Amino acid sequence: MTRLLIVLVAVSFASQLLINLLPGDPTVAILGTNATEEARAELRATMNLDQNVFARYLEWVSGAMQGDLGHSVTNRRSVTETISERLPLTLELLFASVVLAVVIALVLALLTAEKPSGPTARVSSGVSLVFLSSPVFVTGIALAAIIGLKLGWLDVSGYRPPADGLVPHVRSIILPVLTMALGQIALYYRMLHAEMSATLKEDYILLARARGYGRVRVLVRHAMRPSFTSLLTVIGLSLGAMMGGSVIVESLFGLPGLGRLLIDASYARDFVTVQGVVAVIAFAYVVINLTVDVFYAVLDPRIHT
Repeated sequence: MTRLLIVLVAVSFASQLLINLLPGDPTVAILGTNATEEARAELRATMNLDQNVFARYLEWVSGAMQGDLGHSVTNRRSVTETISERLPLTLELLFASVVLAVVIALVLALLTAEKPSGPTARVSSGVSLVFLSSPVFVTGIALAAIIGLKLGWLDVSGYRPPADGLVPHVRSIILPVLTMALGQIALYYRMLHAEMSATLKEDYILLARARGYGRVRVLVRHAMRPSFTSLLTVIGLSLGAMMGGSVIVESLFGLPGLGRLLIDASYARDFVTVQGVVAVIAFAYVVINLTVDVFYAVLDPRIHT
């Protein structure tokens, strides 16, 4: 827990330092060269640039602990409110991608675990290796070009909120979810396939078969269950990478999520919003890792958080 808090503080403080590390005057970058000195001085006061970095950080932490992440320097809106509007879409993408990846990976692992050198296993391993080694933007562009543009099955860009109807909403997020899930399917499958293939060689599996247990029962109840702890570990670690990947995916498909907000704020040199988004992402990563530790203790009482 202590190390997770250290990570959160380090990331949030590092984002604060970005303003000092960038060359030039941030107020000139935001307001332009034609802005008056009075306007730049007002913006410096708004962004607390007239204070040293430690004083600015302590003031930001004080506000963040009360739910106040500051106000955007471009539209004067509350960063907390803006993030609360964008966060649900990003969480939906992450949740849907993980669920899809886990389901497909489990099915593939169950189909190939008994014959790890069979044709199905070799094809699955080869395809998974391709997706595992492909950057998310390459996968997204390929899916958009084939499924969206060539076949015309789905819209390449644009977002339809749930208020527009369930079907339009689902259609607008299928390609982004699939883009984020494909790499994770490959990762989860390769881990599950290796572990289940090794588990099937254990003595207790042979004993279960000798007792007349059916193939499905042996695979699901005996071979798959020991892999859950490892799968949970991989999911917890991969969620951090998926949050980073959502920045690319949301920009690629024009989705108004947290990742797109981070990109837009970076282009606008809206450092207050950037710091708020980075802090929320870091906090989410800390919470995810803490949750994984708790589930470890539930799955295996020998492990203490």
